[in-house]
Amino acid sequence: MGHAMPTELSVNLNAIAMLRNRRDLPWPSVVHFGRIALASGAHGLTVHPRPDERHIRFSDLPDIRSLIDAEFPDAEFNIEGYPTEEFLALVAAHRPEQVTLVPDDPSQPTSDHGWDFVADAALLKDVVARLKGQGARVSLFADAEPGAMAAAAATGCDRIELYTGPYGATYGDADAAEAEAARLGATARAALDLGLGVNAGHDLTVANLPRLVRHIPSLAEVSIGHGLTADALEFGMAATVRRFVEACRSGTNASPAPDIVADGH
Repeated sequence: MGHAMPTELSVNLNAIAMLRNRRDLPWPSVVHFGRIALASGAHGLTVHPRPDERHIRFSDLPDIRSLIDAEFPDAEFNIEGYPTEEFLALVAAHRPEQVTLVPDDPSQPTSDHGWDFVADAALLKDVVARLKGQGARVSLFADAEPGAMAAAAATGCDRIELYTGPYGATYGDADAAEAEAARLGATARAALDLGLGVNAGHDLTVANLPRLVRHIPSLAEVSIGHGLTADALEFGMAATVRRFVEACRSGTNASPAPDIVADGH
């Protein structure tokens, strides 16, 4: 199935921030690596500022905003998180082009499920309206459930971000990977039919991106942090970003490049 536009890559800087936070030192610098990522073909930068600041710190946000405004005015800042008043104040102060709302409890190590669009309808409608009033595009974290897309659309959001953790977990089983990708594709088609844009993220790799892109028509954006940062240790940040950008565009190519380990490390 053809793509009107190539899938864009947003680089999640949280894993780089986590490495920095092991020491009371300013490196590795999230701004420095954000600059390399954007210069190497990434379309945007993603952060998830959690209340305990264990990865991205609130103080990182103005620096990333300034980087994009000063050097990459066509790039996008995507801030994701649970919509507490503290989070919404950070968003209002730093004007991300996209806000991705996730149903995380603050104690969760990482995002591991999408919204319950029925149970959380009132909360989401209110927050989506607030954020759109500030000019942000709003994306909501969603599980691979085609039947939930009508309730997602009813919140007023612009996009969903498909949670691809279960897909990423199939790295050793091609049949399971195909089944998960098919569920994600069906959910994406349901969302697209309702006028929603479709993003995706979580545990994506150079090895599993092509299959995902083949299954999802018009996948707008993928947000990738952990696997990309792991590859950057091996290939360097610039080359890694170029590899992920190429993987986003290789959905018509059934096999990954020969130098890519099949299990995505």
